[in-house]
Amino acid sequence: MGPLAMNHLNMRSANVAVRAGLIGLLLVSVSVLPAFGKRDDAVSQAAKKDIVAGVPAPGIKEMKRIAEQAYVYGFPMIAAYKAMYEFNVDKASPQFKAGFNQVWNDAKTFTPKDTAIPTPNADTPYSMIQADLRAEPLVFCVPEVEKGRYFSVQLADLYSFNYGYVGSRTTGNGAGCYLVAGPKWKGDKPEGIAKVFRSETQFSLIIFRTQLFNAADIDNVKKVQAGIRAQPLSAFLKQPAPPTAPAIAFPPFVGQAPFKTDFAATLDFLLQFAPVVPEEKELRAKFASIGIGPGKTFNFNDLSLEQKAAVGLAVKQGYEAIEKRRDRIGKDINGWLVGAAFGDRAFFKGDYELRAAAAMAGIYGNDAAEAMYPLAKTDGTGAALDGSKHRYTLTFGKDQLPPVNSFWSVTMYDGKTQLLIDNPINRYLINSPMLPTLKKNADGSLTLLIQKDSPGKDKEANWLPAPDGPIYMVMRLYWPKDTPPSILPPGEGSWKPPALMQAK
Repeated sequence: MGPLAMNHLNMRSANVAVRAGLIGLLLVSVSVLPAFGKRDDAVSQAAKKDIVAGVPAPGIKEMKRIAEQAYVYGFPMIAAYKAMYEFNVDKASPQFKAGFNQVWNDAKTFTPKDTAIPTPNADTPYSMIQADLRAEPLVFCVPEVEKGRYFSVQLADLYSFNYGYVGSRTTGNGAGCYLVAGPKWKGDKPEGIAKVFRSETQFSLIIFRTQLFNAADIDNVKKVQAGIRAQPLSAFLKQPAPPTAPAIAFPPFVGQAPFKTDFAATLDFLLQFAPVVPEEKELRAKFASIGIGPGKTFNFNDLSLEQKAAVGLAVKQGYEAIEKRRDRIGKDINGWLVGAAFGDRAFFKGDYELRAAAAMAGIYGNDAAEAMYPLAKTDGTGAALDGSKHRYTLTFGKDQLPPVNSFWSVTMYDGKTQLLIDNPINRYLINSPMLPTLKKNADGSLTLLIQKDSPGKDKEANWLPAPDGPIYMVMRLYWPKDTPPSILPPGEGSWKPPALMQAK
Protein backbone atom coordinates (compact mmCIF):
# COMPACT_ATOMS: atom_id res chain seq x y z
CA MET A 1 0.00 0.00 0.00
CA GLY A 2 1.25 3.03 -0.44
CA PRO A 3 2.66 3.05 -1.85
CA LEU A 4 0.33 0.20 -1.15
CA ALA A 5 -2.99 0.60 -2.60
CA MET A 6 -6.08 0.61 -1.98
CA ASN A 7 -13.82 4.34 -5.86
CA HIS A 8 -10.53 5.96 -5.67
CA LEU A 9 -8.37 8.45 -3.86
CA ASN A 10 -7.78 10.68 -6.84
CA MET A 11 -6.63 13.74 -5.00
CA ARG A 12 -6.32 15.84 -8.11
CA SER A 13 -9.98 15.27 -8.88
CA ALA A 14 -10.77 16.02 -5.27
CA ASN A 15 -8.92 19.31 -5.57
CA VAL A 16 -10.98 20.30 -8.59
CA ALA A 17 -14.14 19.30 -6.74
CA VAL A 18 -13.13 21.26 -3.67
CA ARG A 19 -12.48 24.37 -5.71
CA ALA A 20 -15.69 24.03 -7.72
CA GLY A 21 -17.91 23.08 -4.81
CA LEU A 22 -16.81 25.94 -2.60
CA ILE A 23 -16.23 28.77 -5.04
CA GLY A 24 -19.71 30.20 -4.52
CA LEU A 25 -19.19 30.25 -0.77
CA LEU A 26 -15.79 31.85 -1.03
CA LEU A 27 -17.18 34.78 -3.02
CA VAL A 28 -19.56 35.67 -0.22
CA SER A 29 -18.73 38.92 1.55
CA VAL A 30 -18.44 37.48 5.02
CA SER A 31 -18.27 40.84 6.77
CA VAL A 32 -22.00 41.48 6.43
CA LEU A 33 -23.23 38.01 7.38
CA PRO A 34 -24.41 36.78 10.79
CA ALA A 35 -21.89 35.03 12.97
CA PHE A 36 -23.87 31.93 13.82
CA GLY A 37 -26.10 29.42 12.10
CA LYS A 38 -28.67 27.25 13.81
CA ARG A 39 -28.42 27.51 17.56
CA ASP A 40 -27.86 23.81 17.88
CA ASP A 41 -25.05 23.55 15.32
CA ALA A 42 -21.76 22.17 16.63
CA VAL A 43 -19.93 25.51 16.42
CA SER A 44 -22.61 27.35 18.41
CA GLN A 45 -22.73 24.60 21.02
CA ALA A 46 -18.95 24.77 21.39
CA ALA A 47 -19.12 28.56 21.72
CA LYS A 48 -21.73 28.27 24.49
CA LYS A 49 -19.49 25.88 26.42
CA ASP A 50 -16.56 28.27 26.01
CA ILE A 51 -18.64 31.12 27.41
CA VAL A 52 -19.75 29.05 30.40
CA ALA A 53 -16.13 28.10 31.02
CA GLY A 54 -15.03 31.72 30.78
CA VAL A 55 -13.04 31.08 27.62
CA PRO A 56 -13.40 33.52 24.68
CA ALA A 57 -15.19 31.81 21.80
CA PRO A 58 -13.20 31.80 18.54
CA GLY A 59 -14.13 34.50 16.03
CA ILE A 60 -14.57 33.75 12.36
CA LYS A 61 -10.90 34.24 11.51
CA GLU A 62 -9.80 32.01 14.37
CA MET A 63 -12.45 29.45 13.45
CA LYS A 64 -11.07 29.34 9.92
CA ARG A 65 -7.52 28.91 11.21
CA ILE A 66 -8.49 26.09 13.56
CA ALA A 67 -10.59 24.39 10.86
CA GLU A 68 -7.58 24.43 8.54
CA GLN A 69 -5.42 22.92 11.27
CA ALA A 70 -8.05 20.24 11.85
CA TYR A 71 -8.24 19.52 8.13
CA VAL A 72 -4.50 18.96 7.84
CA TYR A 73 -4.48 16.93 11.07
CA GLY A 74 -7.41 14.78 10.00
CA PHE A 75 -6.52 14.23 6.33
CA PRO A 76 -4.54 10.98 6.83
CA MET A 77 -7.20 9.66 9.22
CA ILE A 78 -9.87 10.27 6.58
CA ALA A 79 -7.68 8.58 3.96
CA ALA A 80 -7.24 5.63 6.32
CA TYR A 81 -10.99 5.49 6.89
CA LYS A 82 -11.60 5.46 3.14
CA ALA A 83 -9.47 2.35 2.87
CA MET A 84 -11.09 0.77 5.95
CA TYR A 85 -14.62 1.46 4.72
CA GLU A 86 -13.97 0.01 1.26
CA PHE A 87 -11.82 -2.90 2.45
CA ASN A 88 -13.62 -3.97 5.62
CA VAL A 89 -17.06 -2.36 6.00
CA ASP A 90 -18.84 -1.96 2.66
CA LYS A 91 -19.45 -5.48 1.40
CA ALA A 92 -20.92 -4.04 -1.81
CA SER A 93 -17.64 -2.33 -2.63
CA PRO A 94 -15.54 -3.95 -5.38
CA GLN A 95 -12.57 -3.26 -3.07
CA PHE A 96 -14.02 -5.25 -0.13
CA LYS A 97 -11.48 -7.69 1.35
CA ALA A 98 -12.60 -9.14 4.69
CA GLY A 99 -14.27 -8.32 7.99
CA PHE A 100 -12.43 -7.05 11.05
CA ASN A 101 -9.80 -9.27 12.69
CA GLN A 102 -9.77 -11.60 9.71
CA VAL A 103 -6.76 -12.40 7.53
CA TRP A 104 -7.18 -11.46 3.90
CA ASN A 105 -4.69 -12.90 1.42
CA ASP A 106 -4.18 -11.87 -2.17
CA ALA A 107 -1.94 -14.20 -4.12
CA LYS A 108 -1.53 -11.67 -6.92
CA THR A 109 0.00 -8.24 -7.15
CA PHE A 110 -2.05 -5.08 -7.64
CA THR A 111 -3.32 -4.05 -11.09
CA PRO A 112 -5.15 -1.02 -12.57
CA LYS A 113 -8.37 -2.48 -11.14
CA ASP A 114 -7.13 -1.69 -7.62
CA THR A 115 -8.17 1.90 -7.03
CA ALA A 116 -8.82 2.45 -3.32
CA ILE A 117 -5.53 4.21 -2.56
CA PRO A 118 -2.90 5.98 -4.68
CA THR A 119 0.44 4.62 -5.91
CA PRO A 120 -0.38 0.94 -5.37
CA ASN A 121 2.55 -1.38 -4.86
CA ALA A 122 2.67 -4.00 -7.63
CA ASP A 123 5.81 -5.69 -6.23
CA THR A 124 4.55 -7.91 -3.46
CA PRO A 125 1.36 -9.87 -2.92
CA TYR A 126 -0.39 -8.58 0.17
CA SER A 127 -2.08 -10.00 3.20
CA MET A 128 -3.96 -7.71 5.55
CA ILE A 129 -5.78 -7.63 8.85
CA GLN A 130 -7.93 -4.68 9.91
CA ALA A 131 -7.70 -5.06 13.65
CA ASP A 132 -10.56 -3.95 15.90
CA LEU A 133 -8.85 -3.65 19.29
CA ARG A 134 -11.75 -2.23 21.31
CA ALA A 135 -12.71 -5.40 23.19
CA GLU A 136 -9.32 -7.04 23.52
CA PRO A 137 -5.91 -7.37 21.84
CA LEU A 138 -5.34 -9.37 18.67
CA VAL A 139 -2.66 -12.01 18.25
CA PHE A 140 -1.20 -12.65 14.82
CA CYS A 141 1.25 -15.44 14.01
CA VAL A 142 3.59 -15.70 11.03
CA PRO A 143 5.16 -18.87 9.61
CA GLU A 144 8.81 -19.48 8.95
CA VAL A 145 9.77 -17.92 5.61
CA GLU A 146 12.68 -19.34 3.65
CA LYS A 147 15.93 -17.41 3.70
CA GLY A 148 16.27 -15.01 0.80
CA ARG A 149 12.58 -14.22 0.48
CA TYR A 150 11.69 -10.73 1.71
CA PHE A 151 8.80 -10.73 4.16
CA SER A 152 7.53 -7.85 6.25
CA VAL A 153 4.67 -6.99 8.57
CA GLN A 154 3.86 -3.29 8.96
CA LEU A 155 1.60 -2.06 11.77
CA ALA A 156 -0.14 1.26 11.14
CA ASP A 157 -2.73 3.05 13.28
CA LEU A 158 -5.61 5.34 12.29
CA TYR A 159 -3.27 8.33 12.36
CA SER A 160 -1.19 6.50 9.69
CA PHE A 161 1.75 6.19 12.12
CA ASN A 162 3.89 3.09 11.59
CA TYR A 163 4.26 1.88 15.16
CA GLY A 164 5.92 -1.49 14.62
CA TYR A 165 7.47 -4.04 12.25
CA VAL A 166 7.99 -7.78 12.04
CA GLY A 167 9.90 -9.56 9.29
CA SER A 168 13.17 -10.00 7.43
CA ARG A 169 14.77 -6.72 8.54
CA THR A 170 13.56 -6.52 12.12
CA THR A 171 12.84 -9.98 13.55
CA GLY A 172 14.14 -12.25 10.81
CA ASN A 173 12.29 -14.87 8.79
CA GLY A 174 11.48 -17.19 11.67
CA ALA A 175 8.00 -18.14 12.86
CA GLY A 176 6.44 -16.30 15.80
CA CYS A 177 3.32 -14.89 17.41
CA TYR A 178 2.84 -11.20 18.21
CA LEU A 179 0.25 -9.25 20.19
CA VAL A 180 -1.32 -5.98 19.05
CA ALA A 181 -3.02 -4.02 21.83
CA GLY A 182 -5.23 -0.96 21.73
CA PRO A 183 -4.73 2.16 23.84
CA LYS A 184 -6.81 0.91 26.81
CA TRP A 185 -5.11 -2.46 27.33
CA LYS A 186 -2.67 -2.49 30.25
CA GLY A 187 -1.64 -6.14 30.39
CA ASP A 188 1.80 -7.76 30.31
CA LYS A 189 3.28 -9.91 27.56
CA PRO A 190 1.69 -13.37 27.73
CA GLU A 191 3.66 -16.57 27.41
CA GLY A 192 4.08 -17.61 23.80
CA ILE A 193 4.10 -14.04 22.52
CA ALA A 194 7.37 -12.80 21.02
CA LYS A 195 6.55 -9.09 21.33
CA VAL A 196 3.72 -6.73 22.26
CA PHE A 197 2.89 -3.81 19.95
CA ARG A 198 0.73 -0.97 21.28
CA SER A 199 -1.50 1.02 18.92
CA GLU A 200 -2.56 4.55 19.89
CA THR A 201 -5.91 3.98 18.17
CA GLN A 202 -8.57 1.32 18.57
CA PHE A 203 -8.31 0.27 14.93
CA SER A 204 -5.07 -0.72 13.27
CA LEU A 205 -4.17 -2.00 9.83
CA ILE A 206 -1.64 -4.84 9.74
CA ILE A 207 -0.01 -5.17 6.32
CA PHE A 208 1.96 -8.26 5.25
CA ARG A 209 4.21 -8.17 2.18
CA THR A 210 5.61 -11.38 0.72
CA GLN A 211 8.16 -11.23 -2.08
CA LEU A 212 7.18 -12.85 -5.37
CA PHE A 213 10.19 -13.74 -7.52
CA ASN A 214 8.31 -14.51 -10.74
CA ALA A 215 5.00 -15.93 -11.98
CA ALA A 216 6.15 -19.51 -11.34
CA ASP A 217 6.80 -18.61 -7.69
CA ILE A 218 3.18 -17.88 -6.81
CA ASP A 219 2.50 -21.21 -5.09
CA ASN A 220 5.37 -20.54 -2.69
CA VAL A 221 3.85 -17.18 -1.82
CA LYS A 222 0.50 -18.88 -1.20
CA LYS A 223 2.18 -21.26 1.27
CA VAL A 224 3.57 -18.32 3.24
CA GLN A 225 0.21 -16.57 3.23
CA ALA A 226 -1.58 -19.74 4.37
CA GLY A 227 0.62 -19.72 7.47
CA ILE A 228 -0.57 -16.29 8.65
CA ARG A 229 -3.03 -16.63 11.53
CA ALA A 230 -5.00 -14.16 13.66
CA GLN A 231 -7.18 -14.61 16.75
CA PRO A 232 -8.29 -12.61 19.80
CA LEU A 233 -6.02 -12.83 22.83
CA SER A 234 -8.68 -14.74 24.80
CA ALA A 235 -8.78 -17.46 22.14
CA PHE A 236 -4.96 -17.62 22.05
CA LEU A 237 -4.91 -18.08 25.83
CA LYS A 238 -7.93 -20.42 25.74
CA GLN A 239 -9.81 -18.16 28.15
CA PRO A 240 -13.39 -16.81 28.11
CA ALA A 241 -13.84 -13.87 25.77
CA PRO A 242 -14.56 -10.40 27.22
CA PRO A 243 -17.84 -8.63 26.39
CA THR A 244 -18.19 -7.81 22.71
CA ALA A 245 -17.53 -4.20 21.74
CA PRO A 246 -20.68 -2.28 20.76
CA ALA A 247 -21.74 -2.22 17.12
CA ILE A 248 -20.63 0.81 15.12
CA ALA A 249 -22.79 2.81 12.70
CA PHE A 250 -20.06 3.45 10.13
CA PRO A 251 -20.83 6.60 8.10
CA PRO A 252 -20.81 5.80 4.37
CA PHE A 253 -17.79 7.05 2.47
CA VAL A 254 -19.46 8.60 -0.58
CA GLY A 255 -17.47 10.38 -3.27
CA GLN A 256 -15.06 13.02 -2.06
CA ALA A 257 -17.41 14.67 0.48
CA PRO A 258 -15.46 13.31 3.49
CA PHE A 259 -12.40 15.15 2.18
CA LYS A 260 -14.36 18.36 1.63
CA THR A 261 -17.21 19.92 3.61
CA ASP A 262 -17.89 16.67 5.49
CA PHE A 263 -14.33 16.42 6.76
CA ALA A 264 -15.22 17.67 10.26
CA ALA A 265 -18.13 15.24 10.65
CA THR A 266 -15.87 12.39 9.48
CA LEU A 267 -13.22 13.49 11.95
CA ASP A 268 -15.83 13.64 14.75
CA PHE A 269 -16.55 9.98 14.07
CA LEU A 270 -12.91 8.87 13.88
CA LEU A 271 -11.60 10.69 16.93
CA GLN A 272 -13.76 8.56 19.23
CA PHE A 273 -11.35 5.72 18.42
CA ALA A 274 -8.25 7.84 19.07
CA PRO A 275 -7.90 8.79 22.76
CA VAL A 276 -6.07 12.05 23.35
CA VAL A 277 -2.33 11.69 23.95
CA PRO A 278 -0.62 14.21 26.27
CA GLU A 279 1.21 16.07 23.49
CA GLU A 280 -2.07 16.69 21.65
CA LYS A 281 -4.26 17.75 24.56
CA GLU A 282 -4.05 21.46 23.70
CA LEU A 283 -4.55 20.87 19.97
CA ARG A 284 -7.60 18.66 20.45
CA ALA A 285 -9.06 21.30 22.82
CA LYS A 286 -8.73 23.83 20.00
CA PHE A 287 -10.61 21.54 17.68
CA ALA A 288 -13.34 21.09 20.31
CA SER A 289 -13.69 24.89 20.55
CA ILE A 290 -15.20 24.89 17.05
CA GLY A 291 -17.19 21.69 17.52
CA ILE A 292 -14.76 19.06 16.24
CA GLY A 293 -14.06 16.03 18.40
CA PRO A 294 -15.42 12.74 19.71
CA GLY A 295 -19.10 13.08 20.60
CA LYS A 296 -19.44 16.22 18.48
CA THR A 297 -21.91 16.49 15.61
CA PHE A 298 -20.39 18.97 13.19
CA ASN A 299 -22.76 19.46 10.23
CA PHE A 300 -21.68 21.83 7.48
CA ASN A 301 -25.27 22.39 6.37
CA ASP A 302 -26.22 23.77 9.81
CA LEU A 303 -23.64 26.56 9.66
CA SER A 304 -24.27 30.20 8.83
CA LEU A 305 -23.08 31.45 5.44
CA GLU A 306 -20.19 33.17 7.14
CA GLN A 307 -19.14 29.98 8.88
CA LYS A 308 -19.57 27.96 5.69
CA ALA A 309 -17.31 30.40 3.87
CA ALA A 310 -14.70 30.11 6.61
CA VAL A 311 -14.77 26.31 6.62
CA GLY A 312 -14.78 26.20 2.82
CA LEU A 313 -11.71 28.40 2.68
CA ALA A 314 -10.04 26.30 5.38
CA VAL A 315 -10.58 23.14 3.32
CA LYS A 316 -9.31 24.80 0.14
CA GLN A 317 -6.19 26.25 1.72
CA GLY A 318 -5.55 23.17 3.84
CA TYR A 319 -5.69 20.93 0.80
CA GLU A 320 -3.42 23.23 -1.18
CA ALA A 321 -0.90 23.28 1.67
CA ILE A 322 -0.85 19.47 1.79
CA GLU A 323 -0.49 19.26 -1.99
CA LYS A 324 2.42 21.72 -2.02
CA ARG A 325 4.14 19.85 0.80
CA ARG A 326 3.69 16.56 -1.02
CA ASP A 327 5.51 18.00 -4.01
CA ARG A 328 8.37 19.08 -1.75
CA ILE A 329 8.91 15.82 0.09
CA GLY A 330 12.59 15.07 0.00
CA LYS A 331 15.51 16.48 -1.94
CA ASP A 332 15.56 16.80 -5.73
CA ILE A 333 18.28 14.46 -6.96
CA ASN A 334 18.43 14.14 -10.74
CA GLY A 335 14.70 14.82 -10.99
CA TRP A 336 13.82 12.30 -8.27
CA LEU A 337 12.49 13.47 -4.92
CA VAL A 338 14.39 11.47 -2.32
CA GLY A 339 13.31 11.75 1.28
CA ALA A 340 11.58 10.13 4.21
CA ALA A 341 7.88 10.78 4.81
CA PHE A 342 6.67 7.78 6.82
CA GLY A 343 7.29 6.70 10.37
CA ASP A 344 6.02 6.68 13.93
CA ARG A 345 4.92 9.63 16.08
CA ALA A 346 8.50 10.40 17.09
CA PHE A 347 9.56 10.57 13.43
CA PHE A 348 7.04 13.30 12.56
CA LYS A 349 7.83 15.48 15.60
CA GLY A 350 4.40 17.12 15.44
CA ASP A 351 4.66 17.94 11.72
CA TYR A 352 1.06 17.16 10.77
CA GLU A 353 1.44 18.71 7.34
CA LEU A 354 4.18 16.21 6.47
CA ARG A 355 2.01 13.37 7.78
CA ALA A 356 -0.86 14.54 5.55
CA ALA A 357 1.45 15.02 2.55
CA ALA A 358 2.76 11.48 2.99
CA ALA A 359 -0.80 10.14 3.04
CA MET A 360 -1.58 12.08 -0.13
CA ALA A 361 1.56 10.77 -1.84
CA GLY A 362 0.57 7.20 -0.95
CA ILE A 363 -0.73 6.20 2.43
CA TYR A 364 0.85 3.29 4.30
CA GLY A 365 4.35 3.80 3.00
CA ASN A 366 7.16 2.20 4.96
CA ASP A 367 9.77 3.71 7.24
CA ALA A 368 12.98 4.63 5.40
CA ALA A 369 14.89 1.74 6.98
CA GLU A 370 12.30 -0.69 5.56
CA ALA A 371 11.89 0.89 2.13
CA MET A 372 12.80 4.06 0.28
CA TYR A 373 10.51 5.61 -2.35
CA PRO A 374 12.19 8.08 -4.72
CA LEU A 375 9.44 9.83 -6.74
CA ALA A 376 9.77 11.34 -10.23
CA LYS A 377 7.48 13.69 -12.14
CA THR A 378 10.28 15.49 -14.00
CA ASP A 379 13.19 14.47 -16.19
CA GLY A 380 16.84 15.38 -15.70
CA THR A 381 16.29 18.87 -17.11
CA GLY A 382 13.38 19.61 -14.77
CA ALA A 383 10.73 19.27 -17.51
CA ALA A 384 7.50 17.51 -16.60
CA LEU A 385 7.37 13.85 -17.64
CA ASP A 386 4.71 13.32 -20.33
CA GLY A 387 4.28 10.13 -22.30
CA SER A 388 2.18 11.85 -24.96
CA LYS A 389 5.10 14.14 -25.86
CA HIS A 390 8.30 12.21 -25.27
CA ARG A 391 10.02 8.86 -24.92
CA TYR A 392 12.47 8.49 -22.02
CA THR A 393 15.36 6.32 -20.89
CA LEU A 394 16.53 5.45 -17.39
CA THR A 395 20.09 4.11 -17.33
CA PHE A 396 21.78 2.51 -14.32
CA GLY A 397 25.56 2.45 -14.74
CA LYS A 398 27.55 -0.76 -14.42
CA ASP A 399 27.48 -1.92 -10.79
CA GLN A 400 25.24 1.06 -9.94
CA LEU A 401 21.88 -0.64 -9.49
CA PRO A 402 19.87 0.43 -6.42
CA PRO A 403 21.77 -0.88 -3.34
CA VAL A 404 19.43 -3.10 -1.31
CA ASN A 405 19.51 -6.07 1.01
CA SER A 406 16.33 -7.36 -0.60
CA PHE A 407 15.08 -6.07 -3.95
CA TRP A 408 14.23 -2.91 -5.92
CA SER A 409 11.65 -1.83 -8.51
CA VAL A 410 10.60 1.05 -10.76
CA THR A 411 6.81 1.43 -11.11
CA MET A 412 4.83 3.51 -13.60
CA TYR A 413 1.68 5.45 -12.70
CA ASP A 414 -0.75 7.77 -14.44
CA GLY A 415 0.39 11.25 -13.47
CA LYS A 416 -3.19 12.46 -13.06
CA THR A 417 -4.58 9.64 -10.89
CA GLN A 418 -1.44 8.06 -9.37
CA LEU A 419 -2.89 4.68 -10.33
CA LEU A 420 -1.42 1.84 -12.39
CA ILE A 421 -2.11 2.00 -16.12
CA ASP A 422 -3.50 -0.55 -18.54
CA ASN A 423 -0.99 -1.54 -21.21
CA PRO A 424 -0.69 -4.24 -23.91
CA ILE A 425 1.90 -6.33 -22.04
CA ASN A 426 0.32 -5.98 -18.55
CA ARG A 427 3.60 -4.70 -17.15
CA TYR A 428 3.40 -2.08 -14.43
CA LEU A 429 6.99 -2.20 -13.17
CA ILE A 430 10.48 -3.48 -13.75
CA ASN A 431 12.24 -4.95 -10.73
CA SER A 432 15.44 -6.71 -9.74
CA PRO A 433 13.98 -10.24 -9.91
CA MET A 434 13.53 -9.52 -13.65
CA LEU A 435 17.26 -8.82 -14.17
CA PRO A 436 17.99 -12.20 -15.83
CA THR A 437 15.48 -11.34 -18.59
CA LEU A 438 16.65 -7.74 -19.14
CA LYS A 439 19.16 -6.81 -21.84
CA LYS A 440 22.25 -4.96 -20.66
CA ASN A 441 24.32 -2.55 -22.73
CA ALA A 442 27.77 -3.45 -23.98
CA ASP A 443 29.41 -1.52 -21.13
CA GLY A 444 27.42 -3.43 -18.51
CA SER A 445 24.93 -0.63 -17.84
CA LEU A 446 21.18 -1.20 -17.89
CA THR A 447 18.74 1.06 -19.77
CA LEU A 448 15.00 0.97 -19.20
CA LEU A 449 12.81 2.28 -22.02
CA ILE A 450 10.00 4.53 -20.75
CA GLN A 451 7.38 5.19 -23.46
CA LYS A 452 3.72 4.69 -24.31
CA ASP A 453 4.28 2.63 -27.48
CA SER A 454 6.25 -0.57 -27.89
CA PRO A 455 9.92 -0.01 -28.80
CA GLY A 456 9.72 -3.16 -30.92
CA LYS A 457 9.60 -6.83 -29.98
CA ASP A 458 13.40 -7.05 -29.77
CA LYS A 459 13.47 -4.31 -27.10
CA GLU A 460 10.30 -5.07 -25.14
CA ALA A 461 12.24 -6.87 -22.39
CA ASN A 462 13.40 -3.44 -21.12
CA TRP A 463 10.14 -1.58 -21.85
CA LEU A 464 8.19 0.01 -19.04
CA PRO A 465 4.89 1.17 -20.64
CA ALA A 466 3.97 4.79 -19.94
CA PRO A 467 0.61 6.60 -20.02
CA ASP A 468 -0.46 8.78 -22.94
CA GLY A 469 -0.09 11.88 -20.77
CA PRO A 470 1.53 12.94 -17.48
CA ILE A 471 3.84 10.39 -15.86
CA TYR A 472 4.39 9.68 -12.17
CA MET A 473 7.10 7.14 -11.29
CA VAL A 474 8.11 5.56 -8.02
CA MET A 475 11.34 3.69 -7.36
CA ARG A 476 11.17 1.30 -4.42
CA LEU A 477 14.21 0.06 -2.54
CA TYR A 478 13.22 -2.67 -0.07
CA TRP A 479 15.48 -2.97 2.96
CA PRO A 480 18.01 -0.48 1.60
CA LYS A 481 21.62 -1.01 2.53
CA ASP A 482 22.85 1.29 5.28
CA THR A 483 26.55 1.19 4.34
CA PRO A 484 27.99 2.93 1.23
CA PRO A 485 26.90 2.90 -1.46
CA SER A 486 23.52 3.62 0.13
CA ILE A 487 20.48 5.80 -0.45
CA LEU A 488 20.49 6.40 3.31
CA PRO A 489 20.30 8.78 5.04
CA PRO A 490 17.37 9.99 2.91
CA GLY A 491 18.46 12.74 0.53
CA GLU A 492 22.08 12.55 1.68
CA GLY A 493 23.11 9.04 0.67
CA SER A 494 26.15 8.14 -1.43
CA TRP A 495 23.99 6.38 -4.05
CA LYS A 496 21.84 8.65 -6.21
CA PRO A 497 19.09 7.60 -8.63
CA PRO A 498 19.97 8.35 -12.26
CA ALA A 499 18.05 10.98 -14.21
CA LEU A 500 15.28 10.19 -16.65
CA MET A 501 16.41 11.45 -20.06
CA GLN A 502 14.40 12.26 -23.17
CA ALA A 503 15.16 9.64 -25.81
CA LYS A 504 16.69 10.93 -29.01
